Amino acid sequence: MQIFYSLTEEDINKKCLTPNNTPITVWKWLRLMAEHEIHHRGQIYLYLNLLGIEVPALYGLTSEEVAAKGVLQQ
Repeated sequence: MQIFYSLTEEDINKKCLTPNNTPITVWKWLRLMAEHEIHHRGQIYLYLNLLGIEVPALYGLTSEEVAAKGVLQQ
């Protein structure tokens, strides 16, 4: 996080090279890193679900829990 916080607007708008030596703007590369992590987390959750293994909700509550809390508050 220290590295990310140290980036200036100028740094974020510069070009860098991917491991395949393809030039890309730094902010696009950072966005792709997050998207890549999300993709793999989704894959893990899918495979665990197929194996019948219960996994924790990604954002704390399941949709069913949110709906139940909404009914209780009305």
